[in-house]
Amino acid sequence: MRVLVNRSIKTLFIKIAQCMAVIVLISAVPAVLGAVMDAQGQMIKKVTQVSLTAAPVCAFLVGAAVLYVCYRYFRQQDSLIEDAVTQIRAFVTGDRDARIACDEEGELYRLFHEINSLAAVLNAQAQKESESRAFLKNTISDISHQLKTPLAALNIYNGIMQAEAETNGLSAIQEFAGLSEQELDRIETLVQNLLKITKFDAGTMVIEKQPENLSEIMAGVAKHFAFRAEQEKKQIVLEGGDVECFRCDRSWIAEALDNLVKNALDHTESGDRIWIMWEQSPSAVNITVKDNGSGIHPEDMHHIFKRFYRSRYSQDKQGIGLGLSLVKAVAEAHGGTVGVDSRLGEGTSFVLLFPITDHAAV
Repeated sequence: MRVLVNRSIKTLFIKIAQCMAVIVLISAVPAVLGAVMDAQGQMIKKVTQVSLTAAPVCAFLVGAAVLYVCYRYFRQQDSLIEDAVTQIRAFVTGDRDARIACDEEGELYRLFHEINSLAAVLNAQAQKESESRAFLKNTISDISHQLKTPLAALNIYNGIMQAEAETNGLSAIQEFAGLSEQELDRIETLVQNLLKITKFDAGTMVIEKQPENLSEIMAGVAKHFAFRAEQEKKQIVLEGGDVECFRCDRSWIAEALDNLVKNALDHTESGDRIWIMWEQSPSAVNITVKDNGSGIHPEDMHHIFKRFYRSRYSQDKQGIGLGLSLVKAVAEAHGGTVGVDSRLGEGTSFVLLFPITDHAAV
């Protein structure tokens, strides 16, 4: 009786039933009057009595037939719609060949035909997008190789100049060679980060999640910056329990944390601290990178994750404005989020939140 779930159809059947009841009552009136007249002794023909008695029965049968025909029709329409819904769901879940049968005439089949046409257009667009992504992936790969070669050569040439300048006591050349090395490193970082973000945008970056020991990842990040922190007289503090089964792509999580720690080192002074903290709750894994440095100006809080954004209040002249964008891309690729809390002159905290799903918890 699913047909009667539709309010309009249910109303139609109720009205038909009401009309049947009225017809039966009207048909029964002559028979009742005939019975009264017969009781008064008046002569009524036998044929008339039979006709008057059969009229209500015929009206009921006709009404029942109308109801049955209507029910069959609407049940057939409901079946067609259910089949259409099944095909649409199959298409949405990935079956690109799913189509609705529309080989009949009528407005409903016209609607089905338009839905099939829409599915064909979506398939064509998906195919075109897939080809565009493949082209972009190959282009990015080619650009990456083309840029790495001259950058590597320039670094080698710059190293030779520095060595020659040091040997021959050419302090001016040595100074400018050192500045040139800094700019080359900056260009190389810019190119690498830009290529990584572009791969995320193109959907060509593969995230391979495996159960990882989060404590080991944190220790690796701290070790990576230990020399710089020692040179700048800053302290990196690790705080967290033993999270042995965090499903993630180890290299990309380390990349995101490297960017956050580097950002913290860039905005702290000698004697300051950077905390790397982590904890696991039943629903999520939280990673926090906190410092007691200069903080972020309130005007910049809503823009720091934008690409190439440079604050006019920042003292960092070497930053390129891509590190935090990459952090955000990595977090979202893992199904997580990144947030920031900062107070000017007191420090900044970046919080990575990764929800734990059923399959990720094992």
